[in-house]
Formats: sequence, structure tokens, C-alpha cells
Amino acid sequence: MTPLPGVTTLQADITHPSTLPLLLRHLGNKPADLVISDGAPDVTGLHDLDEYIQSQLLLAALNLATCVLKPGGGFVAKIFRGRDVAIVFAQLRCLFDRVTCAKPRSSRGSSIEAFVVCEGYSPPAGFKPSLEAPLGLGTDVKEIELGEMEGGEDGDRDTQEARYIAPFIACGDLSEFDSDATYALPEVDEFGQKWKSRDPIQPPTAPPYKTALEMRRQLGGGGLSTS
Repeated sequence: MTPLPGVTTLQADITHPSTLPLLLRHLGNKPADLVISDGAPDVTGLHDLDEYIQSQLLLAALNLATCVLKPGGGFVAKIFRGRDVAIVFAQLRCLFDRVTCAKPRSSRGSSIEAFVVCEGYSPPAGFKPSLEAPLGLGTDVKEIELGEMEGGEDGDRDTQEARYIAPFIACGDLSEFDSDATYALPEVDEFGQKWKSRDPIQPPTAPPYKTALEMRRQLGGGGLSTS
């Protein structure tokens, strides 16, 4: 990403043990109040696979967060609201006092994308976070039981797949733009001048099509417009 004033940017693998000391050094070896993860995979269209990969990204971010968060800290991450998302919520509840699912107005209503907001970091007694021993929820973290599951002759508890129904918050209101809708461009801009398209403030720094553009230029075909 493009450098931002007052922001320290690190390019590293969040699953590699060498990332943790690098991060702690920039934090001054002080625990963080909040960890935010906006990571998402390149979707394939195979929804079950996309949801699984996204859950693994969330787990990797959570594993790193447990190494740097202070007690009572927060964790916010992108999540796909798939069929078994309640299991993910239940796993997060093992580490946080409150877990909420939030859907920003800017996120398309037709998309399963949402954000999980975890508050009150409170790991179980004896829990030792480490990137060298990746977090395995259900083994390293205490198993929780969330009440009797309905159905079944014996009323067995669902201990293998404990589920938690997280509160859902729809952010924003109906006065804002609908991210699923298409709007006509205004005839004039905010300065009273004829509307014209503008280049983005910051174009992509390393787009996946960059190599194709360079190959096209070398072949004398000219560049493709990205605006």
C-alpha cells in the first residue's frame, strides 16, 4: 500500500513466527488496544471454499492478535457469513467477552461480507499465545457449552460444534447511498462546474494486471486504461 504520513507500514507474513518480534518492536513492546484485520481472499465463486479460506485468514489474524493484545482489548475482522459462521462466533467467544457481527452500509446487501467485532479480550487461564504453535480453537482454548440443543432423542449437547448467535448490527441508515444500486451522475459538481470523471487519488500500487500491461507495451500494443 502507499505510505501514509504518521503510519508505520510493515510487509510480512502474519503466519510466520518472525513477524511477531518485528511487530512488537514497532509497538515499543507494549500490548495493543485494538487489532483490525481487513484481509480477504481472491474469491473463486466456490462459496464453500471461499468461506473456508476466509475463516483461515481470520484465524491467522486472530492468532497474531492474541500475541499483541492487552487484556480487555478489541479485535475487528472481515468475515463471510456462511452457513457455519455461528461456529466461528462461538470460537471467538472463547477469547472475548462480547462478539458482534456488524454490516456497514457501504457493504453490499447481496454480499455475505460482514465484520466481526470482538470486545474484552480475556483468554482462558493458562493460555499462552504463540505463532510457533498456531492457535487451534477447540484444543488450545477451553471448550464451551452453549446449552441444550433442540431435537434428538436424548437431548445431547452439541459439544463438538458449539454455536453462538452473535448480535447483528446494520450500520448506517437509509439516507445513505445503497451499495447495491446504480445512480445517475450529477450534471454539475460541488463547484457548479460540468461534471467530469476524475482519476483516483491513489491508484493500485501492485495490481494483478500490471504484468499484462507491461507485456502489452513491450509488444507495441500500448497500455490499457485503468480509470
